[in-house]
Parts: sequence; C-alpha cells; structure tokens
Amino acid sequence: MKTKNIDFMVAPNTPHFVGDGFRVHNFIPGVPKMDMQSMDPFIMMDYNSKYNFPPSETPKGVGVHPHKGFETVTIAYKGKVEHHDSSGGGGIIGEGEVQWMTAGKGVLHKEFHEKEWSKTGGEFQMVQLWVNLPKKDKNTDPKYQAVTRESIIKVELPSNAGTIEVIAGEYSGTKGTASTFTPIHMMNAKLNKGGKAEFNFPANYTTTLLAIKGSFKLNGKEEIPTDHLALMARDGEHFEIEATEDAIVLVLSGDPLNEPIAAHGPFVMNTREELIEAFQDFNEGKFGELN
Repeated sequence: MKTKNIDFMVAPNTPHFVGDGFRVHNFIPGVPKMDMQSMDPFIMMDYNSKYNFPPSETPKGVGVHPHKGFETVTIAYKGKVEHHDSSGGGGIIGEGEVQWMTAGKGVLHKEFHEKEWSKTGGEFQMVQLWVNLPKKDKNTDPKYQAVTRESIIKVELPSNAGTIEVIAGEYSGTKGTASTFTPIHMMNAKLNKGGKAEFNFPANYTTTLLAIKGSFKLNGKEEIPTDHLALMARDGEHFEIEATEDAIVLVLSGDPLNEPIAAHGPFVMNTREELIEAFQDFNEGKFGELN
C-alpha cells in the first residue's frame, strides 16, 4: 500500500466573528488551493480555536438564517451550543459531542451558546463543517442527528496509544454513529504523548487533519502544531500520525462528488438556475418558520 504524503500545511488565518458567538478561522474556502471544488465534499470549514467568552445573560450566537443543498456539522471540543431548526430538529451539545444537520431542500436554523453555559462563560472551541450533498439528494427532507458522548463509537488503540472516536465512516472495521449520503470518514484521534495511529483512505479522497490540541508528526517527518491544518496529497492510501505531546487530531476524509458547485451565501447547488430557485423558495416561506 502506497504512503499518502502531506500536500501542504496551513496556519490559522486571522479570525473573524460569525454572529457574536463564534470566533473562527476559515480554512475552507478561505485558503488558496482549498476552494469548495478542490476540497469537495468538504465545502466549508470554520474553526473556532480556543477562546474565552465572558459570562453573558444573553446567549451569544447566530440568529435565524437559511440553508439548502448541504449538511452542517458542528463538533464541540469546549463549551456548549444549542441548535434549533424549522424542521423540528434541535438540542444541546457539549464537550465531545456533534450536531449533524441535513439542510436538504431547505431549512431555517439558529445556534447559540447554551443558556446556562453562557451565564458562566468560559473556554469555547468548535469546528463547523459544511458537507456537500450530491445532486440527487439536494432536495432531500431536512434531518437532524445528535451524536452524544454516549453514542460515539470508540476504538482503543494498542500500547496505550490512545483512542479513536469514530463520528462517521469507519476505523479499523468499526463504523461510526452518524449516517452520511456519500462516503465520509470523520473521527477524533485522541492520542497520548508518543501514541501512534495508522489510517487508510482511498488515494482520491479529500483528506485533512486538524490539530485541535497538542501537536503531531506525520509519517515520522513533518510536525503539525496546534491549530494548524494538514492537507494530504492524493498520492497514496496509508499514513501514520504520532503525538509529540498529548493530542487531539480531527481526521476528515471524503469521496469527492465531482459535480458542479454553484454557491451563494447559505445555498449550495449545482447550477445558477437552482440557486435562483433556492432564493425564491426561501422568499416564499418554503423553508418553514423559526422564531
């Protein structure tokens, strides 16, 4: 099996606020060579690196906004977030949990710091991804999956190396909790210092690694520091990471859809005509109601 090497490493860019509750570095599509088409099926990645929010009686976040044509995935590392959407989906996720919302044919959505957490404030760290839907599923019914700590499947690594938490896809034959429309592997590698983990994904998959905590070494060579992202080349299947200190690495790998992308704001379709239709549907109230 051929080794998958690193294409390049990305440092976190200047952060900006999404609403007043998410202070993010935009990796996709904010970094050259990491546009929606080349990173497909991962068409957006915002990373809220560790940030301390002061106590607030009014929860900070993002008010009601529409989505259509893709899925949003929020992974919580620190802090708590509350989600509501117009299809009736919603809930609270805390440290180590995931919210997976399928916008499909159209949904209204809002997300805020959880009310009680907001009152005390504290350390906040999250990743939000947009996962593209294939053309045939862009008008699927909206859906919400809450991946709780209890439901996340864990694979213990040998030699006390650490644990792989499989959110979606599979690791070493163990399947993750979340259901996906196309092949997506999403997992947290929680490694003890010196711990190693091996991964195998098809060569053509879009594969990225984000250092959430600590730093790690790739294939015994390049060191990836905290908050940096490694984009892997499409040159092989197998690679190894080794924690140079206690580390958490978000591992993402997905099969590119290889379909046209027409994106504007919160809508991601295949053609300009479909985009116009999405705006019309939204303006006509077809995404439901959310207060």
